[in-house]
Amino acid sequence: MFKCIIIDDDQHAISSLEKYIEAYPVLELVGSYTDPLLALNTISRSEPVDLILLDIDMPKINGLELSREIRNKTDKLVFTTSHVKYGYEAFKVNADDYLLKPFTQGEFMIAMSKIFADKNDSKQEFFFVKNKEDNHKMVNIKFKDVVAVESKLNYVLIHTTTKQVLTYMSLNEISKMLSRHTDFVQFHRSFIISHPHIDYFDGKGIRMDNGLELTVGQYYRKSYNDFIAKHLIRGERK
Repeated sequence: MFKCIIIDDDQHAISSLEKYIEAYPVLELVGSYTDPLLALNTISRSEPVDLILLDIDMPKINGLELSREIRNKTDKLVFTTSHVKYGYEAFKVNADDYLLKPFTQGEFMIAMSKIFADKNDSKQEFFFVKNKEDNHKMVNIKFKDVVAVESKLNYVLIHTTTKQVLTYMSLNEISKMLSRHTDFVQFHRSFIISHPHIDYFDGKGIRMDNGLELTVGQYYRKSYNDFIAKHLIRGERK
């Protein structure tokens, strides 16, 4: 587990981040502060953590000033701010990422996957998402059980071996997370599929082992043909 801290003078922003952290299985929230001076005094005397999520526009001491004092107390530093104008300053204090408010859970997950890529992505076996069709319960989904992900306007429908989960996230957002796992390929603009769950190919397209069928988009035809050529075993002709 990676220990993290939130510093933001907006309690609503902290509450949103707490939910995102809860949904990201390898993060553990060990502290949150609305007072940046209290955060400075406490963190300066505490053991280092793995991640600090830090707002910039705060009273008494802003996030950029604070970051210079506590940068040695965290492995990863991510700014969370409503302003694009601080990008260069964030770069100068060696920030690992810069999340522009309001950011989605998907954007948060992508940022975490990126900054911890060398430590946990290849080992991460599951993730959590909110299921819109089940009172927004936080459900556990194992990567190996994902058959396909289907775009549904502002949502994605995750098809697994046992259930379907509709969650608020774009296909592009979840694609960036899935791309760190080698099982996932895309041959249609509205679907990402897990190739271990392909049942068969035919002249009409692809059938998955849960019964889902999809055609191959023209844009993806070359990558589809390359994929088949790479994995097709042919016997010798006599």
